Parts: sequence; C-alpha cells; structure tokens
Amino acid sequence: MKLKLIIALALGAATTAAMAGEVEDQIRFRQSAYSFLGWNTAKIKAQAADHPETFNKDQVIAAANAVAAVANSGLLSLYGPGTDKGTGWKATRLKPEFFEKQDEVKEIEATFIKEANELQKVAANGDPAEVKAQFGKVGATCKSCHDLIRVRE
Repeated sequence: MKLKLIIALALGAATTAAMAGEVEDQIRFRQSAYSFLGWNTAKIKAQAADHPETFNKDQVIAAANAVAAVANSGLLSLYGPGTDKGTGWKATRLKPEFFEKQDEVKEIEATFIKEANELQKVAANGDPAEVKAQFGKVGATCKSCHDLIRVRE
C-alpha cells in the first residue's frame, strides 16, 4: 500500500511539473496572466478611481471577475525552478530570492486571492466608492509582491 502511495505521489508531482511546462513556457504563461490582470485592473482603476463619472457596473463586474479568476488560477505553479532566469515574451523580472521567501510569497498569494474575491463581491454591488476602496486593497497586495520578488525596471 505504501509503495502505491509513493508511486501516486511521484506521478502527481511529475504531472504537475509537466503541466507547468518548460521554464520559458512558465515565464510566458505568467507574463500573459499578469498582462491580462493589468488590462482588467486598468479598466477598474479608470472607472472607479480616475474617472468615476464613467463608472459602468457591468464592465467593472466583468473586470473584477477576470481579476478574481487570475488570482484563483494557481499562478504559483508557474514559478518553477529556473524561472528567475530566462525569457518568456520578455526577460523575466523574478528575483532569485523568490525561492528563499516561500512563506512570505504564499502569504501574499493568500491575501491576493482574498482581496480579489472580495473585489468581485463588491463590484457586484455596484457602488463606485466601495469598488475604489477594495481595488486599493488589491493594488496594495500586488505592490507587496512586486516589492518582495520583482526586479525593478
């Protein structure tokens, strides 16, 4: 029975690694996810913070749903060994220290997921002021991760 469990765990680990792909693929996938995230957060920022007179509840809900989807997608699986070097669509900006700061990274990820899910709920209510406030919490979470593990350009 123990042998079957060990084999199953080994196959599961190998499958997870294979699904994430080669280093370059992992970098490309996460860069694409963050670009998509940026596009959607820009839509929310424009309507809830910069130009609240343009607030469109349906567009903000759609963007918040996209933000929550990215947050809940398992992005950390795209940070395999070696992804602090290499190129996806462009050179990676992941600091090598990422691999030494896993507890902090996982804590930030959990906070990001929590705040993105809350943004989704707040957006559904349609109050621009609440969306703006919650959007600020999501942005602060993003910034904390950038400060911890992202090389500044």
